[in-house]
Amino acid sequence: MTTENRLAFRLLLSIFALCVLTVCLGAIFILWGSRRTLKPVSLPSAAPLPSAQIPTLRPSPAASASPTLSAVALPAGGKIVYVCQIFKSSETDQICLMNADGSEQRRLTTDNHAKHFYPSLAPDGQSVVYSSNLGGAGQYEIYEQRLDGSPPRQLTSDIGILTAPEISPDGRQIAFTRAEGDLTEIWRMERDGSHPQRVVNSGWDPSWSPDGQRIVFAAPVTGFGIQLASVRLDGSDFARLTNLPNLRGRNDWSADGLWLITYSGLPWKRELFLMKADGSAPRQLTPSGGNSQGPSFSPDSQSVVFTAYFDHYGDVHGCEIYTLRLDGSGLTRLTDNDFCDWQPRWGP
Repeated sequence: MTTENRLAFRLLLSIFALCVLTVCLGAIFILWGSRRTLKPVSLPSAAPLPSAQIPTLRPSPAASASPTLSAVALPAGGKIVYVCQIFKSSETDQICLMNADGSEQRRLTTDNHAKHFYPSLAPDGQSVVYSSNLGGAGQYEIYEQRLDGSPPRQLTSDIGILTAPEISPDGRQIAFTRAEGDLTEIWRMERDGSHPQRVVNSGWDPSWSPDGQRIVFAAPVTGFGIQLASVRLDGSDFARLTNLPNLRGRNDWSADGLWLITYSGLPWKRELFLMKADGSAPRQLTPSGGNSQGPSFSPDSQSVVFTAYFDHYGDVHGCEIYTLRLDGSGLTRLTDNDFCDWQPRWGP
């Protein structure tokens, strides 16, 4: 082999060795990189959410799933008394009671053949007054029934058709509507039914001022139609409070003395209107379209309870009980029955 051939052969061996070394080093780097890529990594476990941050929903057993309603029960306490039309007939209306969040709904009255309506709670929260024809058809008297299950006690007798009883804030008197023929009047009497006397000779649906010194009611007012008005207990110092179209009558005066509430509107288009205690600055409180009516303030004066048809509009058996805050938020349905629940009054 010539010298030139030997040099060429050695050059080829060097190139081959260099190629083998390059391939081996590449393989080593690939394997090392794979080990680093596949190395397990320990991830920190998610910390549990503190219990104070977990949202707790407390819907009543009948809370609505409607997206327009709040699923959270309102914080205001007390109880709500109302008319439950369990037999789907106004001729046999019954009185029911529930907690302010809609829980523990129960029937208070037990006579299946009489009509019981216009309930309201006593200031101490221990009894309910209402109107009933327990004594016979067309003979509506005022009764009081304790929540301990004792039998109802008849407070009045044969002075007319009596409805809408409301106990005064001090628990000593009852204001009510007396009707005879086409005439309706505002009367008051002692808590035991004694000394009934007329306050004004035209009006209905009375409520008390928080200090017990005035009665607010609905009545026809010359030049204004049916409006809310108030008087002193002796019938003096008549004051018109509202100027709303198609006002109906049912109303309430907040316990803090700041607000009045009532409802007005044509059939199936009624709404609640909130205003200052002197009747000024009225504004619609309820969302339109629910045919809302019959309002009553919560004991803390921050919310109202009322009848509406948001979930069963147009259904004569579709009225349910709802609550709403005075700022218009927190619309919450409390009842969900296949019969009408109406005329709620909120008490302690």
